[in-house]
Order: sequence, then C-alpha cells, then structure tokens
Amino acid sequence: MEGTHPVKVNKKFSVALSGAAALLLALSGCGGDDTGKKRDEWAKGVCDQAAAQVRKIDQANTAISKVDSGGKPQNVKAADSAAFKAISDAYRSLAGIFSSAGPAPGDEGEKYQQNAVSVFTNLSGQYAALKTQVDGLDTSDQAKFASGLAGVSNSLKQTTVNAEKSLATLSDGDTGNALAAQPGCQQVSGAVSPTAS
Repeated sequence: MEGTHPVKVNKKFSVALSGAAALLLALSGCGGDDTGKKRDEWAKGVCDQAAAQVRKIDQANTAISKVDSGGKPQNVKAADSAAFKAISDAYRSLAGIFSSAGPAPGDEGEKYQQNAVSVFTNLSGQYAALKTQVDGLDTSDQAKFASGLAGVSNSLKQTTVNAEKSLATLSDGDTGNALAAQPGCQQVSGAVSPTAS
C-alpha cells in the first residue's frame, strides 16, 4: 500500500464530482420561447455561482490524490480531514445556491430545485461523516491507522456510488439541458484535474 493513498478518488468519480455540470454537459441546450429564455437566465445565474464551489471539490480531490499514504499518519489524517471538510462545505454551498435561486422557470422547475437542494445537502452530510470518520483515526499506531484508513476508503467508495446516482438525477429535463448549455458549467466540467497549488 506504500505510495498509494487508499482514499484516492477515481477518475470516474472526479467527473461526477464536477457536479451536475459534467453530467449535464452531455445534454444539448434548448429553449427558444419566453420560458426557455427565462430558464436560460436562471441557469446562468446558478452556473456562475456554482463554478467556484465545484472547483473547490476538484481541488480537494486533487489534494487527496497527492497525499502520500506512507507519510506520517498525522499528516495523512490532517490532509484527508481538510479535503473532506472542503468537499462537504462546497456541497452545502451548492445546496444554498440552488435554494436561493428559487425554482427554475417551467413546469418542472420547483421539483428540479427541490431535488438539487436535497442531493447537495445529502452529499454534504456524507462528506461530513467521512471527515468525522477520519478525525477518529488512531495515529499513534501505524497498523491501526492503516486499518482505519482502509475503512475510510470503503466508506468513500460507497459515497462515490451514492454521489454518481444522485448527481445523475440532475441531468434530467429542460432544466438540466439549460444548465448544460451554460459556459460556466461547461468550464467547470473541463476542470476535472486542476494543477496543484
């Protein structure tokens, strides 16, 4: 296990973590009528704000991938804890952005908004739980720490599955199409592997 951090996020999940943006990007934009124009304006407002939060998620995942699992347990624990906190906070912010934006124009707008807030709030809670799990690891014994870290890795894998399923629901319908058409969301989806700062 030396040299490979067991809590690395796989590439597939990095794409999913680019928020709904990466998943939505595959869809084509639509809407030429008045409702469509209003929906596009709504989507632009959401994407312009969401881009910064999704970049924070990408950067936190990059930080995790660069942690040396053979390093000092205290350092590994601190790096993972900070990354999980950053991801949890970013998802909470995304929930707030969608909540403040109000329902998207159109028949499905309110349902879409409620689902987005629910998805991001839930993911925030899951990453907060991962942070709590990491914070509870015993760093005084290398073997115990390695075992505990493996447990965190298993939890992260389950969170990955949950995230992919829930984020996929945000690619639905006219609202999903409108978000996919926004440059802000497209820009974010291309920033899966930012350079380390």
